[in-house]
Amino acid sequence: MATLTHKKILIVEDETDIAQLVKLYLEKDGFRTVIATTGADSLKLIKTDRPDMVILDLMLPEMDGLEICKKIRSVPDTALLPILMLTAKAEESDTIIGLELGADDYVTKPFSPKVLVTRVKALFRRLERVEDPKHTSYTYGPLVVDLSRHEALVDGKEIPLTAKEFGLLEQLLRHPGRVLTRDVLLNAVWGYDYYGTTRTVDVHVRRLKLKIPLLDEAIISVKSLGYKLSEQVPKK
Repeated sequence: MATLTHKKILIVEDETDIAQLVKLYLEKDGFRTVIATTGADSLKLIKTDRPDMVILDLMLPEMDGLEICKKIRSVPDTALLPILMLTAKAEESDTIIGLELGADDYVTKPFSPKVLVTRVKALFRRLERVEDPKHTSYTYGPLVVDLSRHEALVDGKEIPLTAKEFGLLEQLLRHPGRVLTRDVLLNAVWGYDYYGTTRTVDVHVRRLKLKIPLLDEAIISVKSLGYKLSEQVPKK
C-alpha cells in the first residue's frame, strides 16, 4: 500500500487559481495530484488514473459536484472512494445534500490551504487504521463488522460504507448503551478538532440507517446531545 504522502488526489475545480493553489500545497506535503476542470473529465480520470481521493468543487459547469458525487457513489468500483467537497455556498442545506449523497467531508471557500491538507490527512488516516489486536470485530444481531478487513456484513452480505460511515458505526459498536455526543463523534471519527456543523453527524447517522435498516431503531437519538446504540438488538 502506498504511504500517506504518496497517495494520488484528483482535484476537481474549474477555477484555475484555486486548483493550482490546492495542487501546490498537497504536493508540498508529498501527495501526487491530477486536476480536472469539468465533471465529465473528472469521471474519466477516476477510471483511468484511479485516484485515492477526490477533492470536489460543488459549483462546476455543465455537471455540478453533487451530480458527480452521486455518480461516484453509484458505481461499485468507486462507491467507497473518499470525497472531500469544496463549496463556495454559505447555505447549510447545500452541504447537507452533499453529505447525504455520500461525501465524507467538506471545506467551505474561502479556506486555508493548510487546513485543507489537514482534512485530507485526517480522512486518509481513517482508512489506514492501526489494527487493535484485542478487538478486531463486532457482532450486533445479524450485523458483523470486521475492523481488520474494513467490512460490514448483514446476514453475510457486505454493505458498502464510506470511511466516515464505517468509523461512526465502529464508535457506536464500541460503546453500546452509552450516549455519544455529536462533538465526541466528530472528534473520534473525523480525526481533528472539527469546527463545522454538528449536522454532519446527523447526516451520516441517517445514511447508516438507510444502508442498514436494522440500525433504524437501534441507533437512538438523545435530544440535544447525540446518539447511542441500543444494547438490545431490535426484533425484526
